[in-house]
Amino acid sequence: MSVTASALGRPTPVERSPGYWAGVVRRLRRDPVAMVALAIIVVLVLLAIFAPWVAPNDPYRSSMIRRLRPIGTPGFPLGTDELGRDMLSRLIFGARLSLLMGVTPVFVAFFVGSFIGITAGYLGGKVNTVLMRTIDVFFAFPSVLLAIALSGALGAGIFNGLLSLSIVFIPPIARIAESVTTAVRKIDYVEAARASGASAMTIIRVHVLGNVLGPIFVYATGLISVSLILASGLSFLGLGVKPPEPEWGLMLNTLRNAIYVQPWVAALPGVMIFITSISFNLLSDGLRSAMDIKA
Repeated sequence: MSVTASALGRPTPVERSPGYWAGVVRRLRRDPVAMVALAIIVVLVLLAIFAPWVAPNDPYRSSMIRRLRPIGTPGFPLGTDELGRDMLSRLIFGARLSLLMGVTPVFVAFFVGSFIGITAGYLGGKVNTVLMRTIDVFFAFPSVLLAIALSGALGAGIFNGLLSLSIVFIPPIARIAESVTTAVRKIDYVEAARASGASAMTIIRVHVLGNVLGPIFVYATGLISVSLILASGLSFLGLGVKPPEPEWGLMLNTLRNAIYVQPWVAALPGVMIFITSISFNLLSDGLRSAMDIKA
């Protein structure tokens, strides 16, 4: 006859419930749309990292003899551009700069905007007024016009484009961070920690960050698709990446005159921009649903 642990006087072990982030991962894995979007993003990132080994041809090698070859040409599966360069290779290498221009500004704005918003939301009062009224100045300009104006003032180039887009995305992230932090600051356990004499840095690190970084991160993930489109637009206007670097927005610009000759080849960079941006949007929606405990 078996003897239970309680019969022997020993406490019965308690099963640990999975943590919050483990639950987020579990719910995210049950979302097929988000997983497909994540798989597409992972493939694009891997292609960008291993581009020199994956690309079938040199993306910079031109030939006027084979210019504007159609899709399905032997040796050039996706055809060639206006200078006879392999489109498949240029699309693969273009993922490097396109993803860099899409992710980096949001990454920078996430840290800077979160710092500004959390500081303003937790301290409140005059500090909140000064910081948030300064942030409101940037909301007077549409993000597209602000990015174009900053890039035009700073000049074309990758660094100036990244700086311009980072400045554009800091205000919305700061606004979200301030709103969430203001709500968390009024919760009972934060008030109790403040009443017990805990320092502001301790309260922010222990009680605030864990509750506000999740919503800010989800919102920032959705901005990557906007950043990707804005970066491509800057390159299309000649304010971003300079030729002959392969970048999807710049490729759209150089191929715009070929749309009447090889429309399918000319549309390929736009298709890549669409697929990448919609994948980040769908992943952001999946993260938002997975982090919503009530749902």
